[in-house]
Amino acid sequence: MTSDRYLRKSLILAIDTSCDDTSAAVVEDGRRILSGVVSSQADVHGKYGGVVPELASRRHIEVILPVVREALGASGVQLGDLSAVAVCMGPGLIGCLIVGVSFAKSLAYASGLPLLAVNHLEGHVFTPFVTDRTPEFPFLSLVVSGGHTSIYRVDGFSRYRELGRTRDDAAGEAYDKTAKLLGLGYPGGPAIDALAAEGDPRAVAFPRAYLPGTLDFSFSGLKTSVRNFAARNAGFSTRDVCASFQAAVVDVITKKIQWAVDREDVGRVAVAGGVAANSGLRTGLTALSQDSGFELFLSPRALCTDNAAMIAAAGHFHFLDGRFADLRLNPKAYLPIGAAERL
Repeated sequence: MTSDRYLRKSLILAIDTSCDDTSAAVVEDGRRILSGVVSSQADVHGKYGGVVPELASRRHIEVILPVVREALGASGVQLGDLSAVAVCMGPGLIGCLIVGVSFAKSLAYASGLPLLAVNHLEGHVFTPFVTDRTPEFPFLSLVVSGGHTSIYRVDGFSRYRELGRTRDDAAGEAYDKTAKLLGLGYPGGPAIDALAAEGDPRAVAFPRAYLPGTLDFSFSGLKTSVRNFAARNAGFSTRDVCASFQAAVVDVITKKIQWAVDREDVGRVAVAGGVAANSGLRTGLTALSQDSGFELFLSPRALCTDNAAMIAAAGHFHFLDGRFADLRLNPKAYLPIGAAERL
């Protein structure tokens, strides 16, 4: 059950620069989004087929001030009205994280506001808390993105247990790499999703790495299989390849969720991360929840990709527990979930 102490008040400005999106948001009480601004860098990285870290950090430097100003302006909130400044301090691209953390520390110092250090993965876990439907503890959290594919059991704030993780490529990484070898551009996930809707998911029997007896994931073999198929089959249908690739990804993820629900005996599953916007995955998980009887919390597509609102949602819990950072805060490229609270 959700504790009453998590219903108390806060007004948090949050910042996220973990990868290639510059985001700021103002969130009230960890639940109500007053504003959310995201500056995409797709135009910067599209020509390279993926994120170029140095270019990403430079763009963050250029846009972070106007993004934060826009978020404050759109919220109707003055800086002095805020309870705290929350910032994503990792994991992510270190050059990008440095920009957001440095800005947040400077703002906190100049304004006298408390500083909250939030784990990016923790932000994804608490994404449902800024939606219309909020899961009660305990629940299972599937974080499926370009950098992460993990299942967590969440028994409360700072009470996380990783049940499974990818052993190689994350699902989103496999999407982007597959899209690149098929010549579909960047970002690859939406392109594959759109073409998959027009293809035959049974056309190509791509492998499924179920890894029986574990809740871990592996997608590198699937990506390699797509590459080998494309090299050996001239004139193949890109739509069918996309549909078959996506069917394999969805099949593995849904099976792992079923195993996790059965093993943990938890009837609530929340899903977040960029790949959570994928229509095939959303359809597969919805069907699974209806067949198996667990309650599914799918994040709105606008909140699936990296955004500051989810950082504010997790930051709200840090604020209520008095878990403040000081100006010695440094970002971490590698940061297991739960580690931010121990700093």
